[in-house]
Amino acid sequence: MNIGNDGRTISAATKELSRKWEETKASWRDAKSQEFELKYMAELTGSVDRAVEVLDQLDKVVSKIRSDCE
Repeated sequence: MNIGNDGRTISAATKELSRKWEETKASWRDAKSQEFELKYMAELTGSVDRAVEVLDQLDKVVSKIRSDCE
């Protein structure tokens, strides 16, 4: 189990979602589109960025624990 890899997988999926959202915005330009972007997309990308940092730190801690227990 590699927690850091899981974080990178989540990050890659979020980047793909953001790319798809950019494509969608080209044809969906109204108040609901702006609301969706502010309420969901902006919050999601910020949360994922923070989570990836935490997962990387957690991966280091788990690796240290494994090393210390061997």
